[in-house]
Amino acid sequence: MKRLYQRLTRWWTAFALAASLAMLGAAHAFERFAGLAPCNLCLKQREVYWAAVAVAGAATFWAVFSRASRGTPRIAAFLLAAVFFTGAITAGFHAGGELKWWALPATCLAAPSSAIDLSALNALADGTGGSTGFVSCGDVAWSFAGLSMAAWNALISLALAVFSLLAAKRPKDARAPKA
Repeated sequence: MKRLYQRLTRWWTAFALAASLAMLGAAHAFERFAGLAPCNLCLKQREVYWAAVAVAGAATFWAVFSRASRGTPRIAAFLLAAVFFTGAITAGFHAGGELKWWALPATCLAAPSSAIDLSALNALADGTGGSTGFVSCGDVAWSFAGLSMAAWNALISLALAVFSLLAAKRPKDARAPKA
């Protein structure tokens, strides 16, 4: 178990890159295959994962191609902690709004949506159609075990932030394991 922990913290940026890409893939799969249209706050939560992909990708690329025997830079783990904490706050705000703990911004309130048909899409493409509305952030589109997708995202983002801090706090003399 200790060896797994050492590998995880030493190469945390590669694991964070994989986790961020998996979260983005899951979000797009829910959109594409389950037909769940993202709301404004859902899209903001995706932006956090894209930022994590940029930080983790650059740090992992640097570590692999510079033959860094000590793993990825710890500063990248601190940056990832900040990014993932931002994601946890955004997702937590979204989940709280879904539970009606506080009011969501006006950009999150959906107008009544009308049915979309081929003629409406053609009119929209021609620039002659009106707005089709958007999804309200206050509606729970999917839930599992009593938690909405935003609440699950808040928990996952918080876990990734904690792991990022653990990786950033690893000992300075962490050497590459002997083969």
